[in-house]
Amino acid sequence: MPIAKPQAKKYVTVEDFHQQNSRALGLQLLSGHAGLNRKIREPTVNRPGLALAGFTKYFAGKRIQVIGSAESNFLKSLSRSKRELRYRDLMSRGIPCLVFCRKMNPEKVLLEIAEEKKIPVFKSDLITMKFINLATLALELDFASRGSVQGSMVDILGVGVILRGESGIGKSESVLALIERGYSLVSDDVTRVTILDGVHVIGTSAETTRNHMEVRGIGIINVASMFGVKSIRKDKQVDLVVTLKVWDHSMLIERVGIDDEFTQILGIDVPHITIPVRPGRDLARLVEVAAFQTKLKTSGYNSAKELNDRLIHKMTTSGKLRN
Repeated sequence: MPIAKPQAKKYVTVEDFHQQNSRALGLQLLSGHAGLNRKIREPTVNRPGLALAGFTKYFAGKRIQVIGSAESNFLKSLSRSKRELRYRDLMSRGIPCLVFCRKMNPEKVLLEIAEEKKIPVFKSDLITMKFINLATLALELDFASRGSVQGSMVDILGVGVILRGESGIGKSESVLALIERGYSLVSDDVTRVTILDGVHVIGTSAETTRNHMEVRGIGIINVASMFGVKSIRKDKQVDLVVTLKVWDHSMLIERVGIDDEFTQILGIDVPHITIPVRPGRDLARLVEVAAFQTKLKTSGYNSAKELNDRLIHKMTTSGKLRN
């Protein structure tokens, strides 16, 4: 059964985009403060060169509009009256906002029209293509499907593992033991997940609880302060989900490992392993081995399949010898 329900955003406000990415994109708001609640409905950007030239049939008006050197030089070639007409036409198409790259300063008439139409106008220090690339990545994250998984996440030698199980089964103790062995904590108890590029599940922690863990009988601990900065990680791709379950003789547990099991996170299949829990078992070591096994399978090596092929070959060879 899926363990996280996707909640994809249908839009992002210009204000949210500005607040979250202004530093990375070097954005400075110049005009149109009253329009910061306008909605960006597509997670990409558009260069409105054709629209400024008068061809608007396929204009992508739901996207952030970016003005670079080409558009700026074209506008300079027009008379002042024509430029004003093109500005008004562009601003009348419901665009969310306008960004001038390369530290270019838009002329006063454009800022006045933007203020009148309540359309935010920004200036960026970045060159046009770099801004487009970074803004597209930022928008993909802003629009990505999001959810949460009940479980702690650890980075084990590059393998992102979410550890699930009933309360009191030993998740926190296992995570602590893994941190002591040099691995990194991503999140405790609840892992926030996001889809990246439509195929990768990325796990992280809530901002307020990042770097902290709750340990029964001890309380809240700061993992970074106690074990060092190497013991924490902000985010990591989810490569494996491990579920801890109380040992039950009637449970059907995979013993060989030929058949892979998966669980869904935000609609993406992620490898899943169930580990039975009983007194005396070193859960941290078992989770560690499960992560190593997943890493080997990802690289193309499956030990269970290798043994199975060897047994089949031996039986086939033995049968031929008898004949």
